[in-house]
Order: sequence, then structure tokens, then C-alpha cells
Amino acid sequence: MSVWSAVLLAACICVALKAFGYLIPAKVMEAPRPARISDLLTVALLAALVAVQTLGAGQEVVVDARVPAVLVAAGLLWLRQSFLVVVVAAALVAAVLRMLGWAA
Repeated sequence: MSVWSAVLLAACICVALKAFGYLIPAKVMEAPRPARISDLLTVALLAALVAVQTLGAGQEVVVDARVPAVLVAAGLLWLRQSFLVVVVAAALVAAVLRMLGWAA
């Protein structure tokens, strides 16, 4: 299977899943349990994306300056700081640690 065949197959599967979603009655999706699951699924997927982007490098798990930067960002978000402050502080932490030589 070539790369383009895989891309076209994935696109067809995505369209089929989206079409299947329109066939589900609204009453089913408005029930409390499916609504809660869909809300939690969004958070779980975002957390997994952050974890993979922070710790992943190809097929390896790498601990470098990104980990403390994400921890600082999480702490500042927990303290309800503005998003701009969070991003700048995390970038500064990563930059200082890399300047000091703590980067993979």
C-alpha cells in the first residue's frame, strides 16, 4: 500500500465516521452520560497530545528542558495566571535550562 492509498483510505474512513455521527439521534447524544463522556474524551485527548509532544522524540521518551517548562506552565495555570504569562514563563524556563546545557 502506497502512502497516497493510506491517505485516501484514512480520508474515506473519516468521512464515513462523520456521516455515521449524523445518523445518531440527538436524544441519545443529549443524555447526561454521553455528554459527560464526550467532554472528558476531549480533555483526555488534549492531555495525551501534550504528553506525547513533551516527552516524545521519535520512538523514544526524552526528558529535557520541555518537562520543567510544562510543569511551570501547569503551575501557573493552576494559579489562574493569564495565558500570555504562562507561555512567556514556560518559554523562559526552557530557554534558561537550554542555555545552561540541560537539553537533549
